[in-house]
Amino acid sequence: MNEAIQAAVCRATGARAVASSVVLQELWSGYGEIVRCVLVGSELPSVVVKHVRLGGAAKHPRGWNTDLGHQRKLRSYQVETAWYQNWAERCDSGCRVPHCLGSETIDGDVVLVLEDLDAAGFPARRQRVNANEIAQCLGWLAHFHATFMDTDGAGLWPQGTYWHLATRSEELARLDDEPLRAAAAAIDQCLEHSAYLTLVHGDAKLANFCFAADGGAVAAVDFQYVGRGCGMKDVAYFISSCLNERDCERQQNALLDSYFAALRTALSAGNPAIDAAKLENDWRALYPVAWADFYRFLKGWSPGHWKMHKYSEHLTRQVVAEVMHA
Repeated sequence: MNEAIQAAVCRATGARAVASSVVLQELWSGYGEIVRCVLVGSELPSVVVKHVRLGGAAKHPRGWNTDLGHQRKLRSYQVETAWYQNWAERCDSGCRVPHCLGSETIDGDVVLVLEDLDAAGFPARRQRVNANEIAQCLGWLAHFHATFMDTDGAGLWPQGTYWHLATRSEELARLDDEPLRAAAAAIDQCLEHSAYLTLVHGDAKLANFCFAADGGAVAAVDFQYVGRGCGMKDVAYFISSCLNERDCERQQNALLDSYFAALRTALSAGNPAIDAAKLENDWRALYPVAWADFYRFLKGWSPGHWKMHKYSEHLTRQVVAEVMHA
């Protein structure tokens, strides 16, 4: 970590110095890294720094090295900075996120100095989750969606998620599924015309949730694709990230019940003017639509991906038939 970034960390935290640093993760496609810094002379023992090199390194793991993708990525980091500067402070313990201690642009790079969630009580990451941990994540999403219901999302993506149709023309052109390609715009419009829009996390996969050691609480990270949308986008995407084909089908209704129970509780506490029953009716019907929307992207982006299973195909065929005959 160079001296300019160390100085930014000290300004944000009041530390005298950065004692040591370790790279936790490289950013997708070579756009930088996430680093934990141990501090000297600060009330905080450590922070996490997201260092974004906006030049990128053009090494997309699936070969999508295009200018359109590069511009989308640049915009995503602008959105994430705006999220932490203007919106994240509205999140409470029900949808815990890292506090942003500082953000700077240094030699054209973006530097975000964030609370270390490990030190804050969320040290665990999961590759597999039990029923309680899934419920914790769905509860986080429900509370997040309730918190930002009817929010304009100024400075964020007008349409949240990294796969939404307006930014994925290249993947659509590669899609070897003519009925799905023909239905893509109608699927997108079904979601955008929901009577109830909120902010969606936009990349709510299991890897972006940080767990308390006992699995009894979660926080979330990575807000590059936060923006307006139907909450079912997050729910369908999260479920797809942590369950296999059989469990997606077998647990679908129970998981939706869990999510909507948490959403009703969160709305009654923080946004009681919203008719929770009407919202649930609207969004339950859009769950398969949200799944088909993501599947459209995935099938064009990475044919043969492990999420392309019979459950996904079955839901998508139903949605295509419905929207094309509406």
